[in-house]
Amino acid sequence: MEDLVQREHEIMKVCLLAGQIMLQSGAETYRVEDTMVRIAASFGVDKTHSYMTPTGLIFSMEDPQPITRLNRISDRTTNLHKIDRVNSVSRRISKGELTITEARRELENIQRTGDIYPLWLRLLMAALASGCFLIMFRGIWPDFLPAAVAGGLGYYCTLMLQRMIPVKFFAEFSGALAIGLCSILFVKFGFGQDLDIIVISSVMPLVPGLLITNAIRDLMAGHLVSGLSKGAEAFITSFAIGAGIAFMLSFQ
Repeated sequence: MEDLVQREHEIMKVCLLAGQIMLQSGAETYRVEDTMVRIAASFGVDKTHSYMTPTGLIFSMEDPQPITRLNRISDRTTNLHKIDRVNSVSRRISKGELTITEARRELENIQRTGDIYPLWLRLLMAALASGCFLIMFRGIWPDFLPAAVAGGLGYYCTLMLQRMIPVKFFAEFSGALAIGLCSILFVKFGFGQDLDIIVISSVMPLVPGLLITNAIRDLMAGHLVSGLSKGAEAFITSFAIGAGIAFMLSFQ
């Protein structure tokens, strides 16, 4: 009996670890719950229940004895690579290729993995995306470089402040301030022409697109609490971006 209970605790740890990594990496609620239930079922535990919000997840098992645990989620980001790796581990567990110990070791390795892309590459892609959005919004080619520089600078400010200040609103507000100031200076000194297009293009890397998509997806799937929570977070992020730009434009 003690061995069964110990095994149940090990399965619980694996399921919670998998769910925590996926939730912290930006996965949808239904995907996280489904992955945890499938992992438990693959190890022979069928009677399980899962419930989660963007800030925490609860998982319970009924056999061989009732057990329930809660994991608090305080840090969330977007890392589709980690989600894909956890999905791969889940599929290998379902095929019987991994034991409980091996699965936990694989998940711990995934959790310890940092960003797969260096900071300079992320800034370069943010700048390039800003410039490409400008062309997509029918801006003119001379404004490509100002939009790219403003977008990259705003993205950099946001990342740096997120590391120093645990309040996401201020980081995004400050990033928008940097974008607004940079765009105004470019236009004022003749390096840019269409201020509106430059500003709109530069803030695109900060827009919470995945968060909005997941909020709608969760609402459609019936996860009302999670969907509304993600929707509220997306709204606050959008408000911070808009407030930062509006603040700078008010001094123009």
